Amino acid sequence: MDPIVWTASPERIDRSNTSRFMSAHGIPTYQALVHRSIEEPDWFWDAVVDFLGIPFSRPYSSVRNQSGGVPWTTWFDDGHINLSEACVDRWATETPDAVAVVSEHEDGSWEALTFSELHDRVSRLAGALRGLGVGHGDAVAVFLPMSEQAVTAFLAIARIGALFIPIFSGFGSEAVATRITDPRPTVLICGDGFLRRGTPVAMKEVADEAVAMAGGVGRVLVVDYSARTDVPWVEGRDVRWDEALDHANPLDAIDTDAETPVVLAYTSGTTGRPKGAVLVHGGLTVKLAQEGAFQADIHRGDRIMWLTDMGWIMGPWMTVAGLANGATIVTYDGAANAPGPDRIWDIVAKHRLTFLGLSPTFVRTIQPYGASQARRHDLSSLEAIGSTGEPWNPDPWWWLFRDVGDQRIPIVNISGGTEIGACILGVNLLQGLKATSVGGPSLGMAADVFDAAGRPVREAVGELVVRDAWPGMTRGFWKEPERYLDTYWSRYPGVWAHGDWASVDAEGFWYLHGRSDDTLNIAGKRVGPAEIESAVVELEDVVMAAAIGVPDPVKGEVVVVYAVPTASASLDGLADRIDTAVTAALGKSFRPKAVVLVGDLPRTRSAKIMRRVVKALALGEDPGDLSSLENPDALAGLTDELKILKGLQKRR
Repeated sequence: MDPIVWTASPERIDRSNTSRFMSAHGIPTYQALVHRSIEEPDWFWDAVVDFLGIPFSRPYSSVRNQSGGVPWTTWFDDGHINLSEACVDRWATETPDAVAVVSEHEDGSWEALTFSELHDRVSRLAGALRGLGVGHGDAVAVFLPMSEQAVTAFLAIARIGALFIPIFSGFGSEAVATRITDPRPTVLICGDGFLRRGTPVAMKEVADEAVAMAGGVGRVLVVDYSARTDVPWVEGRDVRWDEALDHANPLDAIDTDAETPVVLAYTSGTTGRPKGAVLVHGGLTVKLAQEGAFQADIHRGDRIMWLTDMGWIMGPWMTVAGLANGATIVTYDGAANAPGPDRIWDIVAKHRLTFLGLSPTFVRTIQPYGASQARRHDLSSLEAIGSTGEPWNPDPWWWLFRDVGDQRIPIVNISGGTEIGACILGVNLLQGLKATSVGGPSLGMAADVFDAAGRPVREAVGELVVRDAWPGMTRGFWKEPERYLDTYWSRYPGVWAHGDWASVDAEGFWYLHGRSDDTLNIAGKRVGPAEIESAVVELEDVVMAAAIGVPDPVKGEVVVVYAVPTASASLDGLADRIDTAVTAALGKSFRPKAVVLVGDLPRTRSAKIMRRVVKALALGEDPGDLSSLENPDALAGLTDELKILKGLQKRR
């Protein structure tokens, strides 16, 4: 059993939000708090709202309502709350001159907004959006680098009761189009471009292609982010951000019901198109504010940054977890190791960060350069490092904790997802740390580990589940209620099956062991294989394809594509064309590490490609049950071709 390698000092325990909450409610130990938060959720979430002073403009009549069943639980019934007001307005009144947002750019320049300035900018953008025809319940898509403009857009959209659709800034046009085709946003907000590793990224061209693919949008609001002089422009549709704000009338936050949708975040599963997770004002605000206060131990005046993008749940997480607790959030729009491997540590020192969030993949990327890169900078302000996106392996965890942090800075490892509204599991400073552990259930989360028969297990690997509802959970998938139930609630009746392997040791510390479904996790970014395969089969020389993720020492996983050419296909250069198609559709982050051309792929009788079989053969593992295969002869022809090392040799 792994030892506990870090414990909080008595002074740090005393000033922690968790300890103060426990004292206020007479709870003697952290484990007692975890137990009570799970067994008495109505008490816990009501106490959180009170303890954190989360502003409801109209009090709720009940904490939760499960009359529609656990999957459709609603929270804070009859209460009114606006996420924007909770993050901005109260601090603009209480601490108007405190810094709210610092926006750092890859070229080293940065700007800061106080809460008063952020309030003015958010209010004006809300007015500008209203002037562009956005009303309550309308959708607004945001395709921007991580910046104060992305934060402002999120808060302004929430302010007028519209629906925020965040889109990863590194996506290609097809991936952007997929996320705006169905919700039909009234406005798309995009940048003209930005720098990534010193190279201009032409966002406006990607946005224009996506809009054309999606059948158009009402207006495109363009942020003059890179000062380009050659930005393509559509007269009558495109509007400049600065001009729109200059002419807008500031708007107060409207009175939104706690169950009013605020975010439509697309996340990929193992099959089919991306899923649109619907998150609501009350549940998302309370859940994220609670996590910021209790998991990350964020206080008013802290300075926090997560190395992220608004198109990943950690972008909204940082925004709400930080601002709702009165902290300063720091955004960064570039590569975290540009121009050198010490860039992130320079940001920590420059902006005196108290909390830094990153991914294990990023740590593996900078580890070869040595801890001396970090030690060149003053990290004395840093009180905790957050991590999420994928399970840790021991070597980089120890490097970060011991060599960079000198065993002083705890690693607050958390795990959840977009559909969760943030965390299922997380380290709490009162529990202490074990290497690579994800701590235990986040407060108020009835997490468990089940075996195949649905029985709780300990000291063995099983399926990560949640046995009851929580405020931040998705209110279903956009226009797909049955898909939501099938995806998360069908395996164990009344229980959320998350799709991760997990275990709990004898001392109650939890660990993750990777995905239990087919979703690819590339450097902490999830993408469904169907999205990659769709780009491949659009080529006229390809009849079918399978995309899998295989282990990689830096990214955690990389994409490998298996494609079946048509009988008349020209094989010369086909692998390169597949590579190009995937990169164009989804962006460089998802470029295949290998493309292997094969004669056939194993399929079920319903024509579903058996990716798990493909992956097992690729890795030289047991493919398991093959009884459902329609074409078992395909395996004999694939075994030699599907060896990853051979595939990589062919590709590169």
